[in-house]
Amino acid sequence: MREFHIYEPRDGHGLPHDPFNAIVGPRPIGWISSISREGVVNLAPYSFFNAFNYKPPIVGFASTGWKDTVRNISETGEFAWNLATLALAEAMNTTSAPAPPHIDEFELASLNRAPSRLISVPRVQESPVSFECKLTQLTQLTDSAGQSVGTWLVLGEVVAVYIAQHLLKDGLYDTGEAGHILRAGGPEDYFTIGTAQRFQMKRPQR
Repeated sequence: MREFHIYEPRDGHGLPHDPFNAIVGPRPIGWISSISREGVVNLAPYSFFNAFNYKPPIVGFASTGWKDTVRNISETGEFAWNLATLALAEAMNTTSAPAPPHIDEFELASLNRAPSRLISVPRVQESPVSFECKLTQLTQLTDSAGQSVGTWLVLGEVVAVYIAQHLLKDGLYDTGEAGHILRAGGPEDYFTIGTAQRFQMKRPQR
């Protein structure tokens, strides 16, 4: 019989580091740029990020705490997602610093702003893929008892997509070539994706 480590999260996990983030992962990074009502730009990474719908395309991220990014999006209804790659890992990590609202993380990480077409929020010029997004839902999460927790879920419709031409091979996006980085469970752990990890399966036909 296989043995299991069993715990109820409300009572603690009893391990050196919470395994939850490591199990649900690696996770794509929500490198989110936003702008305040006063025009102050913000750039921050969020490890709870994913895509949730095809048509229209909807992406979302969760913020533990009402941070500058969430406040900005609630004020303007706009944000951009920027692909964090292996080449941009250090810059992405720099933008995770707990900087005060008046600090521009683009300057902090020596990144350039690229103008967007349909929103006022700048994109990361160095990123090979970006989404322009418009807010669809902003919700505070609750637990199973209906009690509010200090985390906000932000969902946005992708209204414009930017893909560097070199990542399109015969019209198909080459995930392995892009060098995506993903957040893992350890306090300093990340993974990257390469062509060596690719395998293919055909879906069953009805």
